[in-house]
Amino acid sequence: MTENGENNVKKARMEDDPFRWPGYTGEAYPEMCDIRAMPPQPKDSELKPGQLPEKLIKQYFEEGYLIIKDFFTKEELQACRDDLEDEVDRLANKLYKAGKIKNLYEEYDLDHRLIKIDEEWPGAVILLHKIGRLPPSFRELWGNRRLLNLIEQLIGPDIAGMPNWNLRDKTPHNEATTVPWHQDAGYLSTDIYKVFMPTVWIPFVNTNKQNGCMEVVPKGHLSGKVAVHQCCAGDTWYIMLEEDEMKKRLGCSTKDAVVCEIPYGGFLLFNNFIPHRSLDNKSDHIRWSVDLRFKVPGENNGMFGLKPDVIMRTKENPNMEIDWETFDSLNRTELQIKSVKDIVDIKADQEFDATVQGPWMRKWEITHINTHVKKHQQQEKAKGK
Repeated sequence: MTENGENNVKKARMEDDPFRWPGYTGEAYPEMCDIRAMPPQPKDSELKPGQLPEKLIKQYFEEGYLIIKDFFTKEELQACRDDLEDEVDRLANKLYKAGKIKNLYEEYDLDHRLIKIDEEWPGAVILLHKIGRLPPSFRELWGNRRLLNLIEQLIGPDIAGMPNWNLRDKTPHNEATTVPWHQDAGYLSTDIYKVFMPTVWIPFVNTNKQNGCMEVVPKGHLSGKVAVHQCCAGDTWYIMLEEDEMKKRLGCSTKDAVVCEIPYGGFLLFNNFIPHRSLDNKSDHIRWSVDLRFKVPGENNGMFGLKPDVIMRTKENPNMEIDWETFDSLNRTELQIKSVKDIVDIKADQEFDATVQGPWMRKWEITHINTHVKKHQQQEKAKGK
């Protein structure tokens, strides 16, 4: 073989080497998320409010997800919708006072107002998504006793809430709110690869394929691996997992994907290893939702050291008062921005910055250049990295 031929082979091998990306470790911990991770279950006669029969918990560990219907009351969810109305109103007034929009669109309801605001000032949806504080009703929802009883069936009596909760204001046909195939662990530091993390995805409207519900790949978690992702999809900050990579590393395929239509009052339960995505919203209204994550206290939380968990329940004190004030005193969005200050130019207009950057951009190959990544790359170049 010629010298050029040998160099080409070496180059091809390097390009095919997943270990060149910091986010890929090649480690596998299937026992952390398959049926072996299921704690001993109570008898059906001993179930606490909110807890499920053992056969459904077993299904969750085997399939990697579970659709739960009729869990939350209308009153519990309406409180969240009321707080969302306040958040949208607060955003509208901030944009109006800053001269970004000329109309407050107060005549529109919660499911349509933000659409009009974002049409006049594109990026409003992202600003609301970046909200760093937890609305009061969201605290109540996250710490809901029935919900914690259910989480106890998944990880045991000691329960912590992870800082990476997300408000999803999915407006119609908006690339910024359409999340591609990925594993949640792909966004977090690699120490989370050894941690089981149940996620609860709660919609505040009836969700279906038309308005952009979730889609999962059943049993895609069973390898216990985190595959190679790329960054960033289209004109977004989202990481993405390609079909070939999914087959190669995880042994699963999107051909087996299941559309998860969740009615108002229900939620989707999944974990940090299962591939999933959200579909495009093809309706005329906003698909509101929130995703909340849980883990065992003391285990790594994958947040790159930015923010600690909030303790929600312990075996010794199952009815403890959750310290939300301390948790909310640390604004995750602000901390995330500070964590990449060496690669992101923090400007005075940060209040209206509709771009998103974070530590996950260092984990994976940058394959798409857009407004979010340009900012990242420009600062990397300026710092000589």
